[in-house]
Amino acid sequence: MADIENDTTRAALQALADAEGMSLEDYLAKVAAEKQRERALDAGAEAFRRVTSDPATRAAFDAEFGARAA
Repeated sequence: MADIENDTTRAALQALADAEGMSLEDYLAKVAAEKQRERALDAGAEAFRRVTSDPATRAAFDAEFGARAA
């Protein structure tokens, strides 16, 4: 049964690659790169949330660069 699932998955991925006009290998590399970018953006967003939620960090930023009226 694992072979059937594996063959089905491979066929689905091949169909996606074909739709993009890419080889399966190139398509999987593209998907991997996109996932890496998504993870980096998620990590950056989390760091941004953590830093901007800290009152001391905001105060230090305002002291260094001047607080702007919202």
